[in-house]
Amino acid sequence: MINSIEVTDLDGRKVDIMTEYKGKPLVLIFYNNSCLGCTGRAIPLAFDFQQENASIQVIGIHSNFGKNETTKEDIKSIFTSGEVPFPIYIDENHRVYDQFESEGTPQWILITAEGELFRSIFGSQDGAQNRLFYAIEELINGESVN
Repeated sequence: MINSIEVTDLDGRKVDIMTEYKGKPLVLIFYNNSCLGCTGRAIPLAFDFQQENASIQVIGIHSNFGKNETTKEDIKSIFTSGEVPFPIYIDENHRVYDQFESEGTPQWILITAEGELFRSIFGSQDGAQNRLFYAIEELINGESVN
């Protein structure tokens, strides 16, 4: 059971994702604006997942590494509309990224409505995308983890 995922919203307020989105299946994407696979493939894919699946909540988590600080404007700048299409939070000092033992960016974390870790998938290329499609289908349909 995942009790807490503490991040910062784009206005600097602390948020616990597990409290904020309690009772809904979650698809978290850990990414970084400097990652071309993230901004070119993964973020558009996350947008598609949110548009196609009203029963899940897609959440972007921008993980900061080193001394880089990311602003609200930095986050918005990767979207052609200039607005974020789903909730995006900042993971200062990559604490949450480390909490899930992420392999790199993009890292996808799927969490059941009951707060259980369902899947963790690294990447944004075709193989990862196929695993994500099937995992999200299982998550939505409530199938058990094997």
